[in-house]
Amino acid sequence: MDLFVKQLRYTLRGLVRTPAFTITAVVTLALGIGATAAVFSVVHGVLLKPLPFERPDRLVGVWHKAPGMGWDKVNQAPALYLTYREENRTFVDTGIWDNTRATVTGTAEPEEVPAMLVTDGTLPLLGVQPLLGRRFSKEDDSPGTEETVMLSYGFWQSHFGGDPGVIGKSLTVDGTPHTVIGVLRKDLQFLDYDPSLFLPMRIDRKDLLFGNFSYQGVARLRDGVTIEQANEDLARMIPIALDRFPMPPGFSKEMVEEMKFGPNITPLKEDVIGDVGKALWVLFGTVGIVLLVACANVANLLIVRAESRHRQLAIRSALGAGRGRLGRELLLESLVLGLVGGAAGLGLAAGGVELLKVLDPRGLPRLHEITLDPTVVLFTLALSVAAPVLFGLLPVARLKLADMVSALKEESRGGTSGTRSRRVRDVLVAGQVGLALVLMVGSGLMVRSFLSLRDVQPGFEKPAQLLTFRAPVPEAEVKDPAQVALLHEQILDALKRVPGVTSVGLSSSATMDGFDSNDPIFVQDFPASEGQMPPLRRFKWVTPGYFGTMGSPVLAGRGIDWADVHDRREVAVVTRNFALEYWNDPGEAVGKRIRVSPKDSWREIVGVVGDVRDNGVDQDAVATIYWPLATTGIWGQDLFVPRSVAYTVRSSRVGTASLLDDVRSAVWSVNPRLPLAQVRTMEEILSRSMARTSFTLVMLAIAAITALLLGGVGIYGVTSYVVSQRNREIGVRMALGAQRGDVRGLVLRHGLVLATAGIAVGLAAAFGLSRLMGALLYGVQPFDPVTFAVAGCGAALLALSASWLPARRAARVDPVKTLY
Repeated sequence: MDLFVKQLRYTLRGLVRTPAFTITAVVTLALGIGATAAVFSVVHGVLLKPLPFERPDRLVGVWHKAPGMGWDKVNQAPALYLTYREENRTFVDTGIWDNTRATVTGTAEPEEVPAMLVTDGTLPLLGVQPLLGRRFSKEDDSPGTEETVMLSYGFWQSHFGGDPGVIGKSLTVDGTPHTVIGVLRKDLQFLDYDPSLFLPMRIDRKDLLFGNFSYQGVARLRDGVTIEQANEDLARMIPIALDRFPMPPGFSKEMVEEMKFGPNITPLKEDVIGDVGKALWVLFGTVGIVLLVACANVANLLIVRAESRHRQLAIRSALGAGRGRLGRELLLESLVLGLVGGAAGLGLAAGGVELLKVLDPRGLPRLHEITLDPTVVLFTLALSVAAPVLFGLLPVARLKLADMVSALKEESRGGTSGTRSRRVRDVLVAGQVGLALVLMVGSGLMVRSFLSLRDVQPGFEKPAQLLTFRAPVPEAEVKDPAQVALLHEQILDALKRVPGVTSVGLSSSATMDGFDSNDPIFVQDFPASEGQMPPLRRFKWVTPGYFGTMGSPVLAGRGIDWADVHDRREVAVVTRNFALEYWNDPGEAVGKRIRVSPKDSWREIVGVVGDVRDNGVDQDAVATIYWPLATTGIWGQDLFVPRSVAYTVRSSRVGTASLLDDVRSAVWSVNPRLPLAQVRTMEEILSRSMARTSFTLVMLAIAAITALLLGGVGIYGVTSYVVSQRNREIGVRMALGAQRGDVRGLVLRHGLVLATAGIAVGLAAAFGLSRLMGALLYGVQPFDPVTFAVAGCGAALLALSASWLPARRAARVDPVKTLY
């Protein structure tokens, strides 16, 4: 131990005496280790950490599939849920849930908050315990009983001040008083949704049909039961549900058989993570490349430092210091640098994680679980030890007694370093260039994807001038659907009078706002085969002015007018891609007829509008059917009018607080009890639809820039060292007639040779990375020649730039001073 302490003190003194070397090495390692630790914290929090529920490995998502229709995942339905809960042999329990929004009044201004409908068994099977009160019971979940609600911790704090006596108090939700029965814990977030209120589902078995696949299903497997066994059990129960519950009007059991409807249970974690895993592993690989570049850079620094100390080490060896002791000292020096760099890197990682949470990239699940927990700290510590061993072994491996003895002799003759040393340094620098090139290709492909997405026509124009918000009308506020339609029309009229507003419109869902409704559509001239279900289409209910406000062009026919709404005309407008599926020209669709079910009446297509990228600009346009705001005979309802709608306002004042105040006043002038929710500009919605691409682009770009800087430093450092070691040779050349340009060319050629070797290796490796990135790209091929060419030229330019200063310094060598 005493020997170790002495060696540690000696190492620290040596590092303090060379601040330039120490700072450069620590900063380089901090960048590499910090970036790797930050991304690992994301990978661990999203992909590796278990779900925060009791025995999460036994939790599954209850899905279905219909390969006959090309559907890989079909949601749960109430009829199936009831059948599974009563007849299953493989579940401890099962439940269904659905995201929704609820209007809260009576606490302050009316507001709409995120809420969740759950069946009584959902929270218990997850192992969720309330902080106060109790969970929902079967009585709470039964129709006709007292209305109850559970509060999230945040809502309890913000609306009740954390009052422990909140249990039993009344809260008006959607116009109906609800009794508060429980408060959930602070750390609870339901999967990747953060509701303020939990409400019981209250399924009414009366007149329940085999349909409405709109709910998320969850279940807990019994011990020893596999997913395959659970799927077999569900397959057994589907015919039971078909016999127990009637089909919707116009549908038959034969249609279900034609669809090849069956179970598709998956681990619940897959439902939470989605398809984000590939992107995160690609990012983790890229920061691993940055760490390798950093290690190569520090290895070069240590080799150069060891060579500059060769005489000192040789003298110590001659005085009795063995190779093992000298090697331990060099490794200890590397370890100290690694630990200090790791500590600094952990600080950078903490800052990076907090920045990530502020940015809140859309599509990144479990964001609240991304922390620098003990696992991440241990991972960082392991990197801080492994990296020094990786780059510290090179100078240790070169410690040979014969070399040190010859070093004393060569030093007296003013010799230079050997060929073997130069080769090691050159290989490290070429590797840095190659790794930097790989990241340049990756970030270049993401830049091309981002630019392609920016050029996509999303289905609206000038998004910065478009404001959208939702103003739900609870049934307890206005019961009659006809009066709901009238209320929407009155609000539109009030909004038109707001100064600076040029047009207004209304839709059940604005483009890309995340609210959608989908159902099959039958086309009169294209009857489906007997027992076959037609494809699902996106449904939207709109008012006159909506297409003009959004900037969606009417390509044929006309849009929806107020006569369609007031007279309950059976008409529809379709998007261009829907029309082209059946007819050669969009104009041919006008006058044709469609319907929702075989029992529904036919409805005439009166217009065709432009396509909309309703699922995001990186997804194909969705075939969409637009209905008038008020429709009759759909889904067996005499009159259907959406209660929660998205108002769209076009104005040059969008983005100002004064416009929002005027809009709020206009809505409340019609009904002061309606909340305004999800107030956003379409530019915000468009940006969030590209958030995952932007996030990946920024991360790759940061990694590429860091690797380029480190690679440039590596080339500069090696080239400068080579020039300093060849001063005598350069002086001889110049004394024999070599021109300054010849000397510059000699040095630059050395840098280009290293870059060329690195580019060759990097291009080969980039092919592999680009193949992995295929699923992340849009509008560009993984092996895009332009991106590869630009990256190669950039690496060559980097080598020239990093070699220029040493070359210029070499050309200024004075042969007289060098030779004498």
